[in-house]
Amino acid sequence: MPKKRKKTKKAKKTKKIKKVKLVEKTLPKKTSVTGGDEKPEIKKIKKQPTEKRLYNIKDYVVYPKHGVGKITAIEKATIGQIDINFYKIFIEKEKLTLTVPINQQSKLRSISSINQINKCVSILKTKPKIKRTMWSRRAQEYDQKINSGKIYELAEVVKDLNKNTDIIADQSYSERQLFEKAYERLKSEFEAVLKISPEDVQKKMDKALGRTASLESRE
Repeated sequence: MPKKRKKTKKAKKTKKIKKVKLVEKTLPKKTSVTGGDEKPEIKKIKKQPTEKRLYNIKDYVVYPKHGVGKITAIEKATIGQIDINFYKIFIEKEKLTLTVPINQQSKLRSISSINQINKCVSILKTKPKIKRTMWSRRAQEYDQKINSGKIYELAEVVKDLNKNTDIIADQSYSERQLFEKAYERLKSEFEAVLKISPEDVQKKMDKALGRTASLESRE
């Protein structure tokens, strides 16, 4: 009887060893799968530095809070033993020069294409949206759109605040201020893209807004 028990114990041990070996065989497959998942993450990190846009001197760019500007210089400065390259951007409408580090240019964008300008003209031709909310809330929304740097939103503000007239009494002071701010921002980008005189740009915009008749009567 004791001899039979020894045989059964040995049989159980051999079964356990076989199970362990099977587990060991499957482990390399799992590690190879996780190793394969790590590869695309490394590739993404390598691509990140290439997303930076480089501009040249005399290029027009848009800085959301100030509008269209022209790059007048690309300079280098050493701050804390670190070399920093930056753009000098002149905003003609505000007679202001901005200093923007090249590695912190996320807010800058190129000026629009002719197709985008044409889309803006079609936006100006549409009817203004009438909102029933309080003016203070609407004014805040309009100001955010103006400073967003997005040309379509800028065109929408001009269209919504346009009264088809130059009579000051038809607009409140704050309405007129916001309209003029948005109008001048849009006009400056039209000038930079279309490369025509400010007078011709104004005629083009006013025609789309239906302001031609009021301007002719004023002249």
